[in-house]
Amino acid sequence: MSGHSKWATIKRAKGAADAKRGKIFSVISKDLTLAARDGGGDPAMNPRLRTVIAKAKAANMPNDNVDRAIKKGTGELPGVVYEENVYEGYGAGGVGLIVEVTTDNKNRSASEVRSTMGKNGGNLAGVGSVAFQFDRKGQFIIDSSVTDEETLMDIALEAGAEDIKNEGDYFEVICPFTEYDALTQALADNEIATESAELAYLPNVLVPVEDADTARKVLHLIEVLDNLEDVKAVHSNMDIADDLLGDDEA
Repeated sequence: MSGHSKWATIKRAKGAADAKRGKIFSVISKDLTLAARDGGGDPAMNPRLRTVIAKAKAANMPNDNVDRAIKKGTGELPGVVYEENVYEGYGAGGVGLIVEVTTDNKNRSASEVRSTMGKNGGNLAGVGSVAFQFDRKGQFIIDSSVTDEETLMDIALEAGAEDIKNEGDYFEVICPFTEYDALTQALADNEIATESAELAYLPNVLVPVEDADTARKVLHLIEVLDNLEDVKAVHSNMDIADDLLGDDEA
């Protein structure tokens, strides 16, 4: 489900209502601050920052917001101290969930994630109980209109990619965690724009879900978690057929 669901999520985000835009900007702002804190405020020297800036532009985030978030990361402006945390849990049907959080209050975010899971058919699990079902990888989603498969393969494989999937209207490129910056740089150098570029948790064990009601419960839980202010991303290892829920819900 990971490639298809990622592409679907991107397309839904592009058409998100203004009510959702504040959450999108909040996530990107935190990413900008963290990227600048860890690698400096010059995008030419900081591949991670350059990638997040591209994401900000794609979301039509105002330049002033981008500059302010970067300056908070470099210390030029005062700001809160963010930390990144990962929570593990299960949804309906034994589906594994990884919840990435960026927060200035660890206790608050832990409480919100635990409460949200409990109220929506899931449960928080101990550290390591779910993570072994996922691999930390670089994941790039690229619209097929911006490049052809042969060109992309030449560039990506040279830069350390380990898998390139042609899904028709988009390409999914996967690389080891350690090659993420190099691949980010290579795509930028060759002016290949990405719809999404991130260090993601990709499932190595899939949990088949053949019941539509169970699938809806898991998707609802993911959506509610994703709407929490501190949540950056939610990853699952649910495996469902594309036609199980119909076109509107897949």
